[in-house]
Amino acid sequence: MGSPIAAWRKAALTAVVWTACFCVLEPAQAAGALAVGKCGAYGQAYDYPAEEAAIAAARKRCKGECTTLTMRRACAALSIDMSNPCGAHGYAVESKISSSLNAATRRCYEYGGKECVIRAWACDAKG
Repeated sequence: MGSPIAAWRKAALTAVVWTACFCVLEPAQAAGALAVGKCGAYGQAYDYPAEEAAIAAARKRCKGECTTLTMRRACAALSIDMSNPCGAHGYAVESKISSSLNAATRRCYEYGGKECVIRAWACDAKG
């Protein structure tokens, strides 16, 4: 028969292995959203347990009628034209922050923006 300390170590190691396996098999269910409105209005939410909750939180923070983008293990960005904040804008959801920033800015210029700058961005930190 083994010592109590050896039995405790074996039980602790088993618990660590099962926890590690569970974390790999059950990824985090984090979700995020970016709501985009007129004249540079926006709302953002990230690392919510469910997509519906993230959408509701982003919409609540956005003033006026807003379009909502969702992100899961991704980043979203909004670019507006600073020479006319109620004019051209662009937004994007990509797997990396740099890609989303570049795509949002590019789209702002494609829609006629003259001085496009990033107004907002958010990443699901679980991604």
